[in-house]
Amino acid sequence: MENIDKQKLIKIIDRFKDKKILVVGDVMLDKYIWGNVDRISPEAPVPVVEVVKETQSLGGCGNVAHNVTSVGANSYIVTLVGNDSYSEELKLMLKQRNVNIDGVFIDNFRPTTVKTRIIAHNQQVVRVDKENRMQITPHIFEKIKSYIEEIKDKIDAIIISDYGKGVITKSLLSYLINLSKKLDIPITVDPKIEHFMEYKKVTTLTPNLNEATLGMRLTKKPKTEKELYDLGKKILKKLSPQALVITRGSDGMTLFEKEKVYHIPTRAKEVYDVTGAGDTVIAILTLCLSTKADFVSSCEISNFAAGIVVGKIGTATVSKEELINTIKEF
Repeated sequence: MENIDKQKLIKIIDRFKDKKILVVGDVMLDKYIWGNVDRISPEAPVPVVEVVKETQSLGGCGNVAHNVTSVGANSYIVTLVGNDSYSEELKLMLKQRNVNIDGVFIDNFRPTTVKTRIIAHNQQVVRVDKENRMQITPHIFEKIKSYIEEIKDKIDAIIISDYGKGVITKSLLSYLINLSKKLDIPITVDPKIEHFMEYKKVTTLTPNLNEATLGMRLTKKPKTEKELYDLGKKILKKLSPQALVITRGSDGMTLFEKEKVYHIPTRAKEVYDVTGAGDTVIAILTLCLSTKADFVSSCEISNFAAGIVVGKIGTATVSKEELINTIKEF
């Protein structure tokens, strides 16, 4: 796999700018409280964090949509937020990142999902989650469907970004998969273990090794290449995607097609933070497929993109220039 046709990959990236990707899934706000710990509380045996700064970023499918726009393409997001101040913050952040927010629906019966991480001396001390994981109501489902029907002729691919917070249901999945077939466009899934068996006949699934193992109800992760290949073949047989991409952290990624298996080694120079790398992989992979690129080239490009974002702190994205320069320098 080391003989990379750089010009071919760059030509694919140049075709991103006209593409419109629909991202459907669970959006969340990632808040970070940074501080120092110098003492233990007299009230309970817990550290006292003195806050130095607070930051926030887009999480869940919001980060996927941002990964699409950061390379110059267009994204429509379909998701749910609560009727609260966090939803306004989220919508503003999405707009600032050029994501179309007409498909952000308010559900009065749930809060906006917020994950707050308290970090002291670069160590996460605690994470506080505010969320409700109940499934979307039939009323919200109909609203989502009618919005997608309005924009369907504009879109070049669909990404399902499932974080298990209730947006992705059996009925919505089945509607989206059928729609992609009708429109003859790629549909890709960043899977959640609980729904693993529902993602049948999609274009591509991109689980990490842990999700692939648990999704197939196996008790232990593959240790050898043969065990990995067996796992990949099982998923292909069970779910019939056109291709399966198992991401493997520092071991790169493995692409399974019906007849062939390709291993693509990691392109990361330094790894600081793997948060959100899966979001980058599915965003860039889907963009490549929307240009009619083959699976191997699409994986190569998304692998380069992931190699760039793991070298940044927090949920990060990659720009078109960074991606092209990294490929040129390889």
